[in-house]
Amino acid sequence: MLKRESLRLSTVAVLVANACISFQAHAADAITTDKINVVGTTPLPSLGLPLEQVPAGIQLITGPQLKKQRSVTIADYLQNNIAGVNVNDTQNNPFQPDVSFRGYSASPLLGTPQGLSVYVDGVRVNEPFGDVVSWDLIPVNAIASTSLIPGSNPLFGLNTLGGALSIQTKSGRDNQGAAVEASVGSWGRKTGSVEYGGVSEDGSVDFFITANSFREDGWRDYSPTDVRQLFAKVGWQNETTKLDLSYTGADNDMIGNGLTPSEMLRTLGRKTILTRPDQTRNTLSFLNLTGSHWFNNDVMLSGNVYYRQSRTRTLNGDGNDDVDEDAIDDVGICGTDINWDIEDSCNGALNRSKSRKDSYGFNTQLSFNQDWFARKNQFIVGLGYDQSKTRFSQYTEYGVVNASRGVDGIGVFNEEDEQVQLTGRTKTYSVFATDTLSLTDLWHLTLSARYNHTRVENTDHITPSGDESLSGDHSFNRINPAIGLNFTPTKDWTFYGAYNEGSRAPTAIELGCANPDVPCKLPNAMAGDPPLKQVVAKTYEAGVRGNLTEALRWTASVYRAQNYDDIQFIYANATNGMGYFDNVGKTRRMGLDTNLMGNQGDFNWMLGYSYIKATYESDLSLANEVNTSSDGDSISVSKGSRLAGIPAHRLKFRGEYAITPKWSVGTNILMFSDQYSHGNENNKDQGEGAKLGGYTVVNLDTRYNFGNGWQLFAKAINIFDREYSSGGMLGESYFQANGTFDGGDDHRTSLRAPGAPRAGWIGVRWEFGGPKNVASSN
Repeated sequence: MLKRESLRLSTVAVLVANACISFQAHAADAITTDKINVVGTTPLPSLGLPLEQVPAGIQLITGPQLKKQRSVTIADYLQNNIAGVNVNDTQNNPFQPDVSFRGYSASPLLGTPQGLSVYVDGVRVNEPFGDVVSWDLIPVNAIASTSLIPGSNPLFGLNTLGGALSIQTKSGRDNQGAAVEASVGSWGRKTGSVEYGGVSEDGSVDFFITANSFREDGWRDYSPTDVRQLFAKVGWQNETTKLDLSYTGADNDMIGNGLTPSEMLRTLGRKTILTRPDQTRNTLSFLNLTGSHWFNNDVMLSGNVYYRQSRTRTLNGDGNDDVDEDAIDDVGICGTDINWDIEDSCNGALNRSKSRKDSYGFNTQLSFNQDWFARKNQFIVGLGYDQSKTRFSQYTEYGVVNASRGVDGIGVFNEEDEQVQLTGRTKTYSVFATDTLSLTDLWHLTLSARYNHTRVENTDHITPSGDESLSGDHSFNRINPAIGLNFTPTKDWTFYGAYNEGSRAPTAIELGCANPDVPCKLPNAMAGDPPLKQVVAKTYEAGVRGNLTEALRWTASVYRAQNYDDIQFIYANATNGMGYFDNVGKTRRMGLDTNLMGNQGDFNWMLGYSYIKATYESDLSLANEVNTSSDGDSISVSKGSRLAGIPAHRLKFRGEYAITPKWSVGTNILMFSDQYSHGNENNKDQGEGAKLGGYTVVNLDTRYNFGNGWQLFAKAINIFDREYSSGGMLGESYFQANGTFDGGDDHRTSLRAPGAPRAGWIGVRWEFGGPKNVASSN
């Protein structure tokens, strides 16, 4: 009995670690048609459903796949392998990518309209201040599996407008033994990691720990990065109960130098930057206790309790948009002439901000796998509570732009009324349920719903009350439904259709920067908070997945997702990036995702194509002075205009060939069509940079196993050294093409995020002390 129950619990643990295994899992592994994939349908562990009963095109990324391609972050893997994903590399830092899936973003940048939720072991890790995603706080070598769930699935809670990313971490039970890895290469990059996992002799306790260090000078000027990450987990289980306590820590110092005028890139080279520094320092302490208990073979209780504290400090050297050309001519050095205000005579500014975000909460659910009226049925009901407190402050020090376009501060700071000291508190209560009923052996119906109640309280510590105060109290409520139907005519083919709704409540920073009369510069200043409406997404999707042959499988899905009261950051000034958040009406994403996967002997491959048409569905006016179609102050965006930063066509190929049993070589080929730049939301600008051209990038990787646990690996990116831009914005610049300050006289420019040039790395890995990635019931 003990052995049987222990085996059952270990099997469930494996299913949970691979929650949401997909028919679209990328094809580095052999294909078997008789395998029954059981997937989870919520962020927490559950009994799981056979994949053919799940009305969604879920995709799985496994830990071994991440390791094979040496992905720096999970976002790096998504960019290289998932057809519906593209990255606007606005920060030009490997740990700060702006990820877009089906036109919805998960970005570390405040001001980006967020639309994807990200979970780690059942905890939503979108930061409470802006719903941003800090990819550097998710150690890639701690990931056991990742599931990408498309659509506005209400079971994944707030911010699930276009999809959810559910990450499960490693345990010692499934990762026994030790490993040491190190690599070096281009841009002065040096990486190292260690990991160790095991199980006690009686099989009741397991443990896993891993640490990671990443350092590089960066490929652009003045762009070093230092990332240090730690993950540890200890687990306990008996015949019916399993508990895991994990800790994630990070201490990261990143430089992301961002967009640069195109004329400077042409004159000074693509590694040049605009102004500096652009530094972000993130730290994290994250404790998570997860557990599950079997009452019997058909009833399971699961849940988690967590505490998460993250701190962010930013230091941005910028040109001062208030500078007066006459003052510079008269003064020469800012602050030396009493006849001129400092803000008029200083051409530089150091913008500093810091935030501390404390989050805690719990989630729990009951899963019932019991027949209903003699029909197979699974019912899950649960509830959750999440609370966060964010302390945010910012101020500006005036300075002088030096010869390298760094800013030297002069020790004089802006006025108190331009500073911010804000505390934002957010509380969310939720109740959810989902039921999957097999109407017949061929038809399976799923009904789901989630109720969310969110309250956001802002407290302004500088201006506690009045029209200019950030203080406010806002509440948002909504029930989001979903329905799905699956048809399974054979064991090899599944057809499905679904409709679902998701929502996102405005965050503290959006509510604190919503006044068009007092624009703010993110993340550095905020003012007045007119109320914003919560965003609601409604998604229709239909798809098919099946085996064409024993060695060839195919998936395809079409979708239509429409946002209501979409929140976007509206740029009010093209020179300084100032603006405000506002509801812009309706936006729509329509498209197609398809994958073809197969294996021919020693060759495994995947070909994925996606098409997306992302448009505004409401007429609106946006402040814009640089768009060539502007009336001087604004542009008119018409219904049907394409959203910026979203290429319509994406084609991706992954191939891997085993030259010998010990040596394999792989390649990723990425192709993206052109995209509109930000600032050209009406699609009518005729100047340089209105559209960014499409591009193709080819990457290579290889591994050689020497035996006895030793492996040599190498990776090269952009092997043909293609020059391209992954993102852009129309704006203005105070700098000439040679990088010198233009005396306070600005001009229109096309700001670009240049793609990384050719680069390569080589490394070694040693595994010892036990089997790797093998589940054990002991």
